[in-house]
Amino acid sequence: MTRKYFGTDGIRGTVGRSPITADFVLRLAHAVGRVLKKTEARPTVLIGKDTRISGYMLESALESGFNSAGVDVVLLGPLPTPGVAYLTRAQRASLGVVISASHNAYPDNGIKFFSAQGTKLSDEWELAVEAALEEDPVWVESAGLGKARRLNDAAGRYIEFCKSTFSNDLTLRDLKLVVDAAHGAAYQVAPDVFHELGAEVQSIGCTPDGLNINDGFGATHPEALIAAVTAQKADYGIALDGDADRLQLVDASGRLFNGDELLYLMVAERIARGSKPAGVVGTLMTNKAVEVALRGQGIEFVRAKVGDRYVLEELEKHGWLLGGEGSGHLLALDCHTTGDGIVSALQVLQACVRSGKSVAQLLEGVTLFPQTLINVRLAPGQNWKDNAALASETKRIEAELGDSGRVLIRASGTEPLLRVMVEARDAQVAEASARRLVATVEGAK
Repeated sequence: MTRKYFGTDGIRGTVGRSPITADFVLRLAHAVGRVLKKTEARPTVLIGKDTRISGYMLESALESGFNSAGVDVVLLGPLPTPGVAYLTRAQRASLGVVISASHNAYPDNGIKFFSAQGTKLSDEWELAVEAALEEDPVWVESAGLGKARRLNDAAGRYIEFCKSTFSNDLTLRDLKLVVDAAHGAAYQVAPDVFHELGAEVQSIGCTPDGLNINDGFGATHPEALIAAVTAQKADYGIALDGDADRLQLVDASGRLFNGDELLYLMVAERIARGSKPAGVVGTLMTNKAVEVALRGQGIEFVRAKVGDRYVLEELEKHGWLLGGEGSGHLLALDCHTTGDGIVSALQVLQACVRSGKSVAQLLEGVTLFPQTLINVRLAPGQNWKDNAALASETKRIEAELGDSGRVLIRASGTEPLLRVMVEARDAQVAEASARRLVATVEGAK
């Protein structure tokens, strides 16, 4: 059965257009409540949100929908997505709900859910909710209506959790940091976490007005952080996205480190303290250099589809703990049940403090392969998968590259485009190889 509303990370869209409307969200909460009540007499749900102006409206709709189904609600206010996941588990709640469209601009918003264990929910659960949405609502009697209350110290509890993932015998006292919260959900908590661990902290992107989330700041716009780190003469800059589950890091020289490099560093730190991972999960887009470096350390590497949800699925399948993607979604399941930008930053800084080396020094043995990515517009009805010439040319280039590169060809999920990507140790080889593939695709039109 195909899901009608749920995507790879909850339900997301433009506010005011289906399905991100107040009436649909109310029906959604009612349907979720009915699903919860099949296994629990009196469920309790936590609701957190980012800083979008539409969060007020959607929060009220969720509260009403849950209450109408006999579900109690605990309002957390603005809080990072991983903070909601943590508190859902810590509070022994039935479900966690996040109102956020992550790194999207403010006109968008979305709803995503966490299980009682603080993990993403299964496709089967989402299908059960969609089935309940097709049914007529069943309002409970007045005596059975749910209640709502606010957890006033939600931010403080999450701050303490983040700090607990940093080694007790270490401090950030000698570091000057710039923290960029993208005017998003971490604007209150992120600066405090690093400050309370001893760092000197300068904040940018921490003055939300409901309309400026991700606007020129945060993990998707690191240029603001690079400028601030340089101006402040800081040691590092930490950029989060709107719901703070994504991390980008900048050093004193203005060099930007992406998620692939930070994932390797987290692995290396565990090796250094005698906890060598059996394996690591990346994605189809993870740079080949990281795979080569990990295999050189005797660590198995597996690629998942793009998306932290699929990385998590592979980690659970293999029983491993570390995974991530270049965008900065990093998973350290020995610290948290979901991706957490603040916790990931602490893991990176912990590696630096423990070793006495900078991020750049720790990554001296890992030089990312140059990538060439070219988008090719597909003609209507063009089936690139059956293109024998493309298959033949792909095999030829893969043989030429050997262990020094790789080819990835995949269709866009949103546009009639074919994405042709080639990695190689030599940038000119990557570009020439990609253009050979593109010419083969275009020649078949």
